[in-house]
Parts: sequence; structure tokens; C-alpha cells
Amino acid sequence: MSDGHEHNGHESVPSRQRTRFPGISSRAYEHPADRSALVALRKLSGFDTVFKALSGLLPERSLRLLFLSDSVRVSDQQFAHLNDMLRDACYILDLEKVPPMYVNQDPQPNAMCIGLDEPIIVVTTGLVELLDEEEMRAVVGHEVGHALSGHAVYRTILLFLTNLALRVAWIPLGNLAIMAIVTALREWFRKSELSADRAGLLAGQDLKASMRGLMKLAGGNHLHEMNVDAFLKQAEEYEAGGDLRDSVLKILNVLPRSHPFTTIRAAELKKWSESRDYQRIMDGHYPRRTEDKDTSVTDSFRESASHYATHVKTSKDPLMKLVSDIAGGAGDLGGRVRRGFGGFAGAGGSAESTPKDQPPRDGDESTGRDDNNNS
Repeated sequence: MSDGHEHNGHESVPSRQRTRFPGISSRAYEHPADRSALVALRKLSGFDTVFKALSGLLPERSLRLLFLSDSVRVSDQQFAHLNDMLRDACYILDLEKVPPMYVNQDPQPNAMCIGLDEPIIVVTTGLVELLDEEEMRAVVGHEVGHALSGHAVYRTILLFLTNLALRVAWIPLGNLAIMAIVTALREWFRKSELSADRAGLLAGQDLKASMRGLMKLAGGNHLHEMNVDAFLKQAEEYEAGGDLRDSVLKILNVLPRSHPFTTIRAAELKKWSESRDYQRIMDGHYPRRTEDKDTSVTDSFRESASHYATHVKTSKDPLMKLVSDIAGGAGDLGGRVRRGFGGFAGAGGSAESTPKDQPPRDGDESTGRDDNNNS
């Protein structure tokens, strides 16, 4: 138990006892899609070296100088409570080198882990003022999880390719190819956030605090007006509600985002906290870093594919149900698709238009009803 420790020469005493995970590999908490990508990238010899060489094209050095000159570096003398949380999270997740941490004046609640050679953590004043101690502990653990996984290095690919896409935007095919890769990387980026949420739970070991923090990110500092169960029901409603039109809109809404929606993050974290994988970690049974070099890329991709297949089979989303039925050979799929997208068509093409031998219903115009008004 982490009832007090000495880390990098500094003694830190947690406010309560938490389990420590010596030698834990980031594979223990990584989302299957995130883990498969990271395992494959780690197997590429010289990969990190190449992208570190490209760091001159990115504003990393400039950002480091900016935070050093115009932000407050967390230490025993400045934001000491954050410094204790940082050292404690590194101790629990066994991250040997504690990354520098800065507090940046910004009313927008945010936190990030950046840097190629050495990751740094930045939190905004808006976040510090919004969260209580245990909620903030989960956020600090979240960022330490990013550092332990090496996300700071691999996320640079996304930043680099996004910048490259802007430079070659005048080349139609070149831009399309790069944006296709960027779209795929954003999907991985979102899964890496789910991984870091799990690391935050392992560091804080307080699910309620993690839930509260996510609720505050969504609704501000009004916990007395919010309820965890109701918040999680929003995620269920989001997944299961609507028809095929809504499924398409969900995809379009999430494509440009770097983070999953907050309700989805909360639901995913709660599901993982109730899983056997989480309990095994808490019991001390987890993969070690010393085993990372022996990890099979094929097995990792197989686990990722299995995860997505299970997600499709168990999802309540109308589009995912349709995909599952297609895979299962269900009949009348054409009719289901027409009904699902019927609202996009006008009265003439709608699968549910009013028969000609019947008068229009109350509220309908004689030319037909336009369902797009409620899309």
C-alpha cells in the first residue's frame, strides 16, 4: 500500500492509502485499439528516432520555453498540493522520472501531456479551480498515464500530419490521402484518452471522484444539480436513441474530435472499473514492462479486432445493430435501411408518406410532412 514513500529524493505522503503497481506496463490499462497501435509502433526499429528528428518542424521547443517563461512550474514551493499528487501518481504507476508540470492561466478547464524527448504536463487554472483534490488526483494520474504509455511521442504523428495536410491542401489527392490517415489517427487518439482515464482511476482509486470530474467537465461546478446515475443514462440514451439518421450524425459529430464525448468516457470508465481486468490489476496481476519487448503484434491486433466485433454485436446503436444483422444474415435489410433513412426523403420518396387514398393527418401539409425539421 502507498502509505508514504520517497520518490526522486522527495518524501510524499498520500492523503489515504492506495495500492501501488511496481513495474506495471501501460498495456495493463490501455484500450485494446490503443494498445494494438502502440505495440505495433514500438516494434518499428528507429521509429522514435525519426519522429524526434522531425521535432524541429513542430513547436515543442517553443512551447517548453513559453510554459517556463509564462506559466507557474509546480514544485514544493509552488502549487505544492499538485506536486504531491504528481509524485504520488508517478509512485503508484511506477514512473521513475517525474515529468515537469506547469499551471497555465486559462479559464478553460484543460490538461495535456506534450513533448517528444521528455514529456511535460500542463494544467490550466480553470481546471485547478473546478476540481477538488480527489478529482484532480484522477486528472494528474490521467496525464501520467499518457506519459507512461508514450502517447506524447506517438501523438506527434497526428500533429505532424495535420500540419502537413494544411501545407499540401492544394494537391487534391495528396490531401485526401493524408486526411484519411489523420481520421484514422483521431480514432486512435480518442481511444488513447480512454486508456488515460483508466490510468487516472488506477492512480486515484476513487471511481466516484473520476465520475465527478467528468461531470464537472460537462456541466461545470454544479454538482448539487447533477447526478451520476442520470449522467450515465445520458450515455445509454445517446447510444441507443434515434434511428439510422442519428447514427450517421453521431459519426459526423465525433470525427473531428480529439476526445470522446464526456458521457461516453464516464460510461466506458465505469464499465472497465467493473471488469475482471481491473480487479486483476488491483489484486497485483498485471503485465510488466519487462515483458513489453516480447509482446506479439498479431495478438494485440487480434484483441483489438475482437473488441470491435464485440462492440458491434452488443451495441444498441441502430447502425451497429444493422451491421450486426448484415453479418448474421438477417432478412429484409433493405426495408430496414429505407425505414431508417426515410426521414431524409421528401414525401414522394418517404417510406412512410401518407397514402393517396387517405386524408392528411392533423399537422400535415397536403404536400407531405418534412421530417428534416426535427433532425
